Amino acid sequence: MFHRNKTKLSIKLMLLFAGLLLPGCSVIETGWNITKGTVKGGYYVVKGAYHLTAGVSRVVYHIGRFTFNVVRAPDDWPLTNNDLETIDGLPVKEAIRQGRVKAAPYVVKGRRYVPMTMEEAQKYEETGTASWYGYETRIQKGGHMTANGEAFDPHGFTAAHKYLPLPINVKVTNLENGRSIIVRVNDRGPFPSINNSHSGKRIIDLSAGAAKRLGFYNKGLAKVHVEVIPVKFET
Repeated sequence: MFHRNKTKLSIKLMLLFAGLLLPGCSVIETGWNITKGTVKGGYYVVKGAYHLTAGVSRVVYHIGRFTFNVVRAPDDWPLTNNDLETIDGLPVKEAIRQGRVKAAPYVVKGRRYVPMTMEEAQKYEETGTASWYGYETRIQKGGHMTANGEAFDPHGFTAAHKYLPLPINVKVTNLENGRSIIVRVNDRGPFPSINNSHSGKRIIDLSAGAAKRLGFYNKGLAKVHVEVIPVKFET
């Protein structure tokens, strides 16, 4: 989840997720540094891991002015999208437990979706309509789990995408006002709904926090450009 790296917001994040951390579980902190002179003017160097692995319940890392605070959701939390039926041929939470989500095929309302490989995703960029989701999670008690097992934070900078591997970072630019942010894609969507079959044509679903930062929360929709951030991993 993405937030500006300011003391007040950092304290809020710590309070928000403190109750989710179990005794004995690890916290990993990693850093991102931009290297100039490479493709598209620069790539981000990732030092360490930013995935939730066995025994790790929270990961913190940074991209520029944004802080990513990733928390593993408890197993009993409901999914943000109840229409997600299977992942890689398994019940959703079983696939999450086995770590078989990343680019695995999945089924929503009987339709099978096949995500890109990580290699294919490095070239991804697309212009289209963005929406925001998660309103129902704000009015319900308890938390919700994303399609890759993370705790959904409607106030954070996260997103859902039908075909990108999970998780991955993308830059989203609102073409109507020029605002840009970086979000962590950790969920699946948007899909056609009963009330609006055209909703499935949208290219990305953003969290409420991301929609507010991009300036289209009240409007609900915006024309955006989405591109995967080029990264280089170092251990």
